[in-house]
Amino acid sequence: MLKKNSSQLEFIALMASLMSVVALAIDALLPALDLIGISIGTENIVDNQLLITMIFLGLGLGPLFFGPISDSLGRKPIVFMGFGIFILASFICVYSESLEMMVAGRILQGIGLSAPRTISIAMVRDTFNGDYMARIMSFITVVFLLIPIIAPAMGKFVLDHYNWQAIFYIQLIFSLIVSFWFWKRQPETLLKEQRLKFTSHIFIDGVKEILKAKRTIGFTVISGFVTGSFMVYLSTAQQIFQIQYDLKEQFPYIFAGIAIAIGTATFLNGTLVIKFGMEKMVTASLVAFFGISLIYIILFSSSANPEIGVLLTFLGLQFFAIGFLFGNLRALAMEPIGHIAGIGAAITGFISTIMAVPISTIIGRFVSNTALPLFIGFLFCSFLALLILIYLKVSKNKAQLSLKDSI
Repeated sequence: MLKKNSSQLEFIALMASLMSVVALAIDALLPALDLIGISIGTENIVDNQLLITMIFLGLGLGPLFFGPISDSLGRKPIVFMGFGIFILASFICVYSESLEMMVAGRILQGIGLSAPRTISIAMVRDTFNGDYMARIMSFITVVFLLIPIIAPAMGKFVLDHYNWQAIFYIQLIFSLIVSFWFWKRQPETLLKEQRLKFTSHIFIDGVKEILKAKRTIGFTVISGFVTGSFMVYLSTAQQIFQIQYDLKEQFPYIFAGIAIAIGTATFLNGTLVIKFGMEKMVTASLVAFFGISLIYIILFSSSANPEIGVLLTFLGLQFFAIGFLFGNLRALAMEPIGHIAGIGAAITGFISTIMAVPISTIIGRFVSNTALPLFIGFLFCSFLALLILIYLKVSKNKAQLSLKDSI
């Protein structure tokens, strides 16, 4: 039993580390956005947000290639392929001299990192299912969130002592360490007899099957709205705290505090989801997310930014609610399609990310002088997510009644 628990702990830590390279590539760069913008000749300050949002575009596109191949060739080779692309893309970013070149490098970074990100989810689904899968995903997310807590502070330290290019080199070193650990310690989770024959129809067949799974599509779209909300915050946090509030020195600690709020909720979810179930946790969290946004808008719609303590309280509550959503939504979406976990993780990840990128880009353009548009975006996204959740619940109840009547 001790060996089994030890093995499970290492699995959680390793899957979290695969995901953490993504967080490091995003969050460590936040304190450097304005300096990078100056270095590559960015004319409009809001264009610096593209260095964050465009990596998510790559994270959405990459799984469409990596997911289906992993269902055929196995999970491990795809992870190494992705890290190879990430390393190449990182050098493009380091030597960028224009916004266009940097954006291309960031998109390619996202494509590369989509492999470990997607495959880690598929490996969890290979190994676990149901509420227990959500529990494992919650614990993985808790470990993963250690990176957003420390990454901005690390990025600022590197920036103060070296230059913004050094942040990319640290990302490379971390990815090489994780790759070696993964190679040495993680066995393949997709057995040969469970692999799908790679054909030209493998992706189309997967899409058709996923489109038939109403709950998979519904929870994926909800995930898109939640991810979009989170991306708006990520892409505008530096602008809000460093420029609007003039808290450049305190920014890494503020960002860490918000990440701790998410981590606390995610850790609690690992215990509460077994007691209450995924759907109840998602419902309560979405209602809270909507309500907190509405209260902020009512209080501050006709005034400038509130004091920093007030803003942080509202953001902390918002992201505490979001902390209960990430793992549960992904687990609910993946539950009906476990037999095609690689393709399933790819397509659901693509849908939610491709939804999130325009949501973040559009709302982020309005976050220039005040944080209010951030909460208006939260309200809009949470409202639509609640409508979809209600539809899924009604459809589920109708299906259960029809089944009872037929019996």
